[in-house]
Amino acid sequence: MLIKRPADIKSHEIAEPALYRDRRRFLQQVTSGAALAFAAGTSSLLMLAEAVAGRKLDYRKNPQLSIDNPPNSLKDITRYNNFYEFGTGKEDPAKNAHTLRTEPWTVRVEGEVEKPADYHLEDLIKSSQLEERIYRLRCVEAWSMVIPWVGIPLADLIKRFKPTSRAKYVEFTTLHDPGQMPGQRRAVLDWPYVEGLRMDEAMHPLTILAVGLYGEVLPNQNGAPIRLVVPWKYGFKSIKSIVKIRFTETMPKTSWALAGPSEYGFYANVNPAVDHPRWSQAKERRIGEFLKRKTAMFNGYTDEVAGLYTGMDLRRNF
Repeated sequence: MLIKRPADIKSHEIAEPALYRDRRRFLQQVTSGAALAFAAGTSSLLMLAEAVAGRKLDYRKNPQLSIDNPPNSLKDITRYNNFYEFGTGKEDPAKNAHTLRTEPWTVRVEGEVEKPADYHLEDLIKSSQLEERIYRLRCVEAWSMVIPWVGIPLADLIKRFKPTSRAKYVEFTTLHDPGQMPGQRRAVLDWPYVEGLRMDEAMHPLTILAVGLYGEVLPNQNGAPIRLVVPWKYGFKSIKSIVKIRFTETMPKTSWALAGPSEYGFYANVNPAVDHPRWSQAKERRIGEFLKRKTAMFNGYTDEVAGLYTGMDLRRNF
């Protein structure tokens, strides 16, 4: 189940009982209150969004697939984001993502699979074991964070969908709804946002579909209700608010590779030896720190994933 049992909840974690007694009513109340919060200013909007996301998840920790760095603060993680569907500024998603309605949520699975269907998110989650893993998130703008994600191993879901032998790639698509996502009203990208992985990348044990962070339901600005996390790749590979998963025989045409083919390749593997045309990738700044540190190959996951790319030219296949 998604929600903690009463015995699992510490007294200081308990919010107003009326809010948690009926989950859907709580969300309806929050939605109807958005206009009042807007009138009250940005701080109220942030409080509103954080209240929605503050529901606890039932999960187990996975230290074997976690790094030992201390995570960034919840404030850092939720108020400094790339999510162009809500604006191109780092603070825009936290200000604007309250308009996103995440319940109910359906993910369509199609293409080269034996079990294509529209899957309700609740059904996917309640039949899966959620895990907390502490991963780095590395962005091409030379900044990084350490985030305690809660999610589902993508491989577990793929096995349930039963891809055919023709499935070589997995394509993901974000919700396209300019009414909920004001950033889509501008032609910053060719909406909806599309990303993809090779099948062996998607099946790797490190790859997850995240539904939470810090043990709570994923905030809207971080990609609610479900997003991809691939820790050895740059952050733009971590597509958010997924509504479709398609299995294909050919490489997907991904959004950033279409928008800037000389700047963004399909693979998006962290390679500090390959600079972005407009900045160096050799160093990064951890959010909350002043000094920069050297960027590690594959974002520090070389031992785990280098074998996926044996024989490939990682300067050409960027």
